[in-house]
Amino acid sequence: MTKAGIKNPAKNTFGIKKMKKKINVTRKGKISLSELGRIIKKFTGFEDHRISLQEASAMTRAYRETHPGQTIGHFFGKNAIVDILNQNGCVGIRIYYANDPSTGQQHLVIVGADADQNDIFSGYIAERAMRCPTNCGNPNPLNS
Repeated sequence: MTKAGIKNPAKNTFGIKKMKKKINVTRKGKISLSELGRIIKKFTGFEDHRISLQEASAMTRAYRETHPGQTIGHFFGKNAIVDILNQNGCVGIRIYYANDPSTGQQHLVIVGADADQNDIFSGYIAERAMRCPTNCGNPNPLNS
C-alpha cells in the first residue's frame, strides 16, 4: 500500500481500471479531460456543454411560454467574457441569478471560476447585460 492508499499505482491510475463501468472511456482506453474533471471533482475548462439547436429551441420556447412578457435573454459583450476568462487561474465562468435590492429586477452576475470550483471574486465581475427584449436581434429559433 502506498501513502495514497493505492496498491499498484501503475495499474490503478486515478482508479480507472476499477471505474471503467462508471466513466466514459474511449476505445483506446483513454479518458477525456472533461471526464477526468468529473471524476476528481475539478473544473478543467474542457467540460462539454453543447446541446442541439432543437434542444435549445425547445427549452427557450418553454421558458417564454411560462414567463410571458419577461426578459428572455441577456447579452454580454465579448470583451467582458474574455476579461473574465483571462484572469489568472480561470478555467470557466459561473453565472449567478441576482435581484437588484432597490427595484427587484432580475439580473445575471458573471464571475470567473478556477479548477477547484472557487469563484474568482477579487477580479473582473460582470453584470449590466443588455436585455432581450429589447436587444434581441432578428427573430430566430431561440428568441421567437
